[in-house]
Amino acid sequence: MTLIFPNPSRSFDKARSAVRFSGYDGMFEVPFLIEIAALGKSASELRMPEALEATCLTAFDTLRGTIYAAASKAYAEGRRAPRVLTSADLR
Repeated sequence: MTLIFPNPSRSFDKARSAVRFSGYDGMFEVPFLIEIAALGKSASELRMPEALEATCLTAFDTLRGTIYAAASKAYAEGRRAPRVLTSADLR
């Protein structure tokens, strides 16, 4: 089956310094994380903890198509769950 992303939900994971989201392969949920550094945030933005969550989620929304393409590629390569996307995956 093809990996799809019918649910636009995403959440900030402060402990992992990442944004969590899910895709679906048929009825199976496929969890992903994307590192906040991969969202293109500058060092100064990453040092502002009070705005970090909103900044990261907005960046995720802006890059959603690129992130979903990278997630689909990572899934096709057979990476283990949770699949962690980095800056290199978005190139």
